[in-house]
Amino acid sequence: MHQEEIELEVLRSIGKVTSQRTIADKIGYSVGKVNYVLKKLVEKGFVKADRFVNSDNKIQYKYLLTTDGIKQKVLITEKFIKIKKEEYDRLQKEMKNYENMYDLSNLNTSSNK
Repeated sequence: MHQEEIELEVLRSIGKVTSQRTIADKIGYSVGKVNYVLKKLVEKGFVKADRFVNSDNKIQYKYLLTTDGIKQKVLITEKFIKIKKEEYDRLQKEMKNYENMYDLSNLNTSSNK
């Protein structure tokens, strides 16, 4: 996964989850990686981190997307969709080439069940 994809996953998680550990568990990365990405997103002005004391008197952070963060989330999502569409088109073309190369045009995938 590229850095932008990780940023997108973190941006998508903000507002739905409450801690770095929860974000890390949700997207499948270490807490350290999530911490690093969140710090960079805060530095860029995409995320705002507010400190608060929870019911156990522990200091935690609440993460909020800024207006720029919302815009960045949209931009990265659009870029990601474009990349995935191109990948899909390449795979479709490759599959068509295999069908032509191996004369699989009459292949019925339901017969393989």
